[in-house]
Amino acid sequence: MATVIVVLNRKGGIGKSTITVNLAATTAAVLAPDKGTAKDGVLAPVAAVSLDPQGSSAWWAERVGDDLPFIFAEAYNDLDDLKRLREATAVDIVIVDTPGWTPPEARDENSGDPLGEGRVADSIRAALDNADHVIVPIETESLGWKPTAETIEEVIKPRGIPFTVVVSNWDPRDGEGDRDDTKQYVRDNGWPLANTVIRHYKLHSKAAALGQVVTQYAKSRTAQECQADFSSLALEMQLRIARARDGRNS
Repeated sequence: MATVIVVLNRKGGIGKSTITVNLAATTAAVLAPDKGTAKDGVLAPVAAVSLDPQGSSAWWAERVGDDLPFIFAEAYNDLDDLKRLREATAVDIVIVDTPGWTPPEARDENSGDPLGEGRVADSIRAALDNADHVIVPIETESLGWKPTAETIEEVIKPRGIPFTVVVSNWDPRDGEGDRDDTKQYVRDNGWPLANTVIRHYKLHSKAAALGQVVTQYAKSRTAQECQADFSSLALEMQLRIARARDGRNS
């Protein structure tokens, strides 16, 4: 059975696609077998799945083309396959990119599922039903904190899915204050907080247009820092997932 990681936040433009693509690439770089031992012709037992109709990660994967180091699929129209994510046999890890969404206007106890209705909402529900862990990106802009709280308190926690909040898209040039305030906000809410922080670099912004994932950036000090962030996140997530399965606090 595959391990399923869902990257989720109601707020759009918060770095979900960047995390999905580069976490998949970094994990694939570690797990990829030699070509002679590849199972069923699969060179890396990692898949990234997009549920976003806007197709940010899909466009990115298309730009990388044959050099993409992991399997990629769009599945927002394929509920049957989404309901069987854990049953995947050709891959060991599936990372799911999700879109932002607008919740129902009514917020009372009779408002129904906060994901709303429609095919995209159904696809997110199907992915969450199969999730072993959820990554919740949070930016250091306070305007994104409320949607993050709604995502966690109304969608993830009621389902009982282990999750980790990851501070994302932090620009070191802005100083450490915003980063530290964001971390404290997460701690004050009692949410599991990743030690890893994904820093903002223009390399990430340009990567899709250049047809590259983080493991393919041209050698430079900045590229090494980009790669270090995602290598750290990949290792940390595997440890947190293992601890959650063992019943320990993550």
